[in-house]
Formats: sequence, structure tokens, C-alpha cells
Amino acid sequence: MRILSFIIFVLFVFSNPIKAQSLLGKKEILFNRQDSLRGSITKARSWWDLKQYRLDIKVNPLDSTITGSNVIRYKVVQEYNVMQIDLQNPLEISKIVQDGLELKYRREGNVYFVDLLSLQKVGAIKELIVFYGGKPKVAVNPPWDGGITWKKDSNGKPFIASSCEGLGASVWWPNKDHMYDEVDDMYISVNVPSYLIDVSNGRLLSVKKQKNGSTTYNWYVSNPINNYGVNINIGDYVSFSEKYKGEKGILDCSYYVLSADLAKAKKQFKEVPRMLKAFEYWFGPYPFYKDGYKLVEAPYLGMEHQSSITYGNGFKNGFLGDDLSGTGWGLKFDFIIVHESGHEWFGNSITNKDIADMWIHESFTNYSESLFLEYYYGKEAAYTYLRGIRKNILNDKPIIGHYNVNNEGSGDMYYKGSNMLHTLRQIVNDDKKWRAILRGLNATFYHQTVTTKQIEDYLSEQTAMDLNPFFNQYLRDTRIPKLEYYFEKSNLVYRWTNCVPGFNIPIKVTINGIEKWIKPQTDWKTETNIGENLKLMIDPNFYVLGINIAK
Repeated sequence: MRILSFIIFVLFVFSNPIKAQSLLGKKEILFNRQDSLRGSITKARSWWDLKQYRLDIKVNPLDSTITGSNVIRYKVVQEYNVMQIDLQNPLEISKIVQDGLELKYRREGNVYFVDLLSLQKVGAIKELIVFYGGKPKVAVNPPWDGGITWKKDSNGKPFIASSCEGLGASVWWPNKDHMYDEVDDMYISVNVPSYLIDVSNGRLLSVKKQKNGSTTYNWYVSNPINNYGVNINIGDYVSFSEKYKGEKGILDCSYYVLSADLAKAKKQFKEVPRMLKAFEYWFGPYPFYKDGYKLVEAPYLGMEHQSSITYGNGFKNGFLGDDLSGTGWGLKFDFIIVHESGHEWFGNSITNKDIADMWIHESFTNYSESLFLEYYYGKEAAYTYLRGIRKNILNDKPIIGHYNVNNEGSGDMYYKGSNMLHTLRQIVNDDKKWRAILRGLNATFYHQTVTTKQIEDYLSEQTAMDLNPFFNQYLRDTRIPKLEYYFEKSNLVYRWTNCVPGFNIPIKVTINGIEKWIKPQTDWKTETNIGENLKLMIDPNFYVLGINIAK
């Protein structure tokens, strides 16, 4: 029986390549058809290009339900007549209408396959309306395990918010739930009891009082937006605002907080113009001037919702008052304001096509924390912070996840990813050029969805180096590269080990108090006539290890 079971297991693994890749690794990860439907560009997705959403919902705090509709406008790019729409249990679609006629559909888990009445013609602009409702998944540990958070504020009034990165926006509204196809623009209408306010993305177009004692807030997002960046925030809000003079003119900054927190917010949110000044210096103009910038108090830690950053950091510096680096520098800024706002450039403007490439969002944004520090406190403060956060690196699995199954890689995309970028900056060894690379990255991929390859190719081109082995090492491998060396009389002998084939980055070292660049490879190299009584120190800003294998 054991032999038979093993044969069945082997046949199962190798007839399912995605499963085989996962099962034969360090950890068993089983991907199923739902993962593929959620994470891949299926035939029922690829034939239509998303143009606009018009989401119109009612949020009822009394029974924790959401009901409403979403108009989906799209352009036909291939002839086909089956459309995939995503909506997660326990929510249900009640009706789908196109051209005044109800369409047939079938549900498979969290996916609805819609049968259109005719073959869609290439170039046509079409619409359909999806009606839905129910009790959406309640967020367990937002924003990491998201859904809808239903809480009460200190005055007993409802305090409600969405958070769904990774989990997917289809946890609370029907859409094309894949990162590769961002909607061009979006209308968001949210009906709530009149004693509450909804804050969503973009600009507030109108507020309409209804006869039934409710109020509808109508928002418009004029820029492309990824699905998880769409949000609702409902509470007893008060607001204040300011105008920031930025690189593209006047940026409207609006702040929404619970009435009891107004005084604290007016003090703490002074961090926003400081953040904008630093990030526009490093990355270029804030990417969403047309939609403005909002910071909105939420009943959880915070999230990078586009033009509607959510905040729950307790109106204090650090990460809930703690320093993630252990160096003291992490208490010089409000982590949520700085980090989540950094995602406006990396995550919202530049967005990964596949969640496996989430490092593009998190590595650059984690790195942005140090750039904020550098702008205001100097290079040594920033470098000390980056070295400090290395204690949080696990090296448990590759930073890049599995493609086409909605799978994120290691959480090392934060701390290891930022130290990877810091190492690359040392290799570039030119602060002016490094800043130009970061600004150029945001200009080149402005409002686009991208792949890791596109980012790697851009950085290789701009640095005039083949960075493929470098990224293979830090994104696709878990080992920390080691510089092995020894001294032989007056010579230094060295090489890279514990690394991928071809790893060959140059590194700055200090030998007997003198700084020097060396260019190790995976084969032994020798520097002659270095001197006597030699001692070597590696520049600590390179995320590598050094080992003297004295002979």
C-alpha cells in the first residue's frame, strides 16, 4: 500500500507542474484550481481590456451587509463570449445585465463565468452591470488578513473599513481581480446612515441626502488604480486640509479623522508635507495630483490605498511607538505616514502585474524609509537604519513567489529587499546618479503595471551592468553571499561563495585603513603587493558576509 501510495503521489505531483515545484521545495505548498483562476490571466480574462468601474453600494452597519452593483466597461481585444468576474464567498451575485437583458452565469468557487449573448467584436466598447450583496468576509487581522472591519469608535458609533491586499478586492465587490489590468478611471458611490461619512479614493464629487435617512458619497478616481487600492472608510469623521506646493503645482491634501482625535491628528499629520518634500526629491512628482492626497484614520494599522492612505498608528512616531531598526532612527518619523505614502510611487503608480513580484512594491517602499531619513538627518542616519533592520531578515524562502497562482514570496521583500537596493546603491557609488535612477524609474513606468524583468532590465541599463546574477542572488535565492579571503604573504586572495553562478558584484573593503574596491568572482582572484600584517574589513553597507579562511 505504501508503494502504491508513493506511485500515486509521484504521478500526482508531476502531472501538476505548479504543485510539483512547490512540493519538492523546502515547504509543501499546494496550489489548486481556485489559485490558478485567481492568479492567472485566464482566457475568460485576456480577451477584454478593463476601461471603467462604476461601483454603487450600500453599507449597512446594523447587519454588516453590503449590497449594490458594479458597472464594468471594457474594450474587446479578442473575439470571445465568456467573461470571468471574481466575487468571494460569502457574497453572491444576484443578477448580471447587458443591453437590458439578463445573462446566464455559473459559479465556481470565487469565480463567476458569464455567458454573453453574442460573440464580442474586436474594438467594441461594451458594458455590463453586476448586482450583488451579502455579508462580506470579516477582517481577522487587518491589513494582513483582510476583508471588512466592523468596529465601534470611543463614542459607540460604527467605524468601518476595507483592507484586501493579497486577499483581493473581490472580497467585498465584484471585479476583474488580477493585478495586470488596471481600470482607467472609477466612480465610487457609497450609501451610509446619515450620521456617518464615507471616505474613498479620488475626489469627492457630491454628497446626496436620501429620504430614508441615509447619505450617498460620490467619489471619482481619474487615474488608473489597482483593485486592492480601492477602499471604503466609514465613520464619524471630521476633516481638515492644506495645500502643498509640489513639483507639479498645488497638491490638495485632505485629512479625515474621528472627531475625538482631531487635535492629535493636526499635530501628527504635519509629517505629510515633510514626507512629500522628501519623496518628490527622491522619486519625482507625487503620481496623483488630479486625485489629491488623503490620509484617513482607520480601525487597523494602515494601508496604501491610492490617494486615500489609511492610518491607525496611534498618532505617534515609529511603528506603533516602536523602532523596527533598534537604532533610534525609526522613532524620527511616523512609520505609517511615511511607509504607506511611499506606496503611492511604488505599488500604486508602479504596480506589479503578478503578486509574485510584490517586492517591487515593498522593497522600494521599505527602502524609502531610509531615504526619508537621509533627506532630513543625513546619510549616516539612513545607513544606520538600514543596517538595523537587517535583524528582521529571515532568509526563509525566495523573495519572488510562484507565478500565476496569486502567491507572494517571502516577507523578506521588506527588509532584505531594501538592503538589496542599498547594496546596489553602493555598487553604483554615485549619489547623483542613484537619485536619477530612482526618478527615472518612476518616470519610465508611471501609471503602469510591470514585471520583475522590466525593473531588472531598467536597472541594468541605467547602471551599465549585467545585474542578472545580482537579482538572482537576492530575489531568487535565500543565501547571503560570502566573501572568502585569505592573505598569502603580501597578496590578498579572494572569491564569492554561497552564491548563484556568475555572482560577481564589486565590493568596497578597507585594508590596513585604506579603502579599496575589489572585484571578486566565484573563482579565486589575487591582488598582489598589498602589504604586510594585513587586516581586511568589508564596507558594512553591502548585505554580504565576510570570512577569513586563513591558510
